[in-house]
Amino acid sequence: MQINSAKDLDVYKKAYWLAMQIFELSKLFPNEERYALTDQIRRSSRSVCLNLREAWAKRRYEAHFISKLTDCDGENNETDS
Repeated sequence: MQINSAKDLDVYKKAYWLAMQIFELSKLFPNEERYALTDQIRRSSRSVCLNLREAWAKRRYEAHFISKLTDCDGENNETDS
């Protein structure tokens, strides 16, 4: 399989699937969490995918690539917390 974009990467597919699952599950959060926890967990989970796409676009520049992957890790940890 040829990889033409970040969307072809297994890690991207899994991150996207998880972001969609988190979005659906967060609908079940209590109303008082709607603008705090719900918003934050949705943004951090989506950010993993966005940073992966940025990393892919900058893969020729090692420092920038590593920086974006580090951002992915940070957002993933934020989502996990």
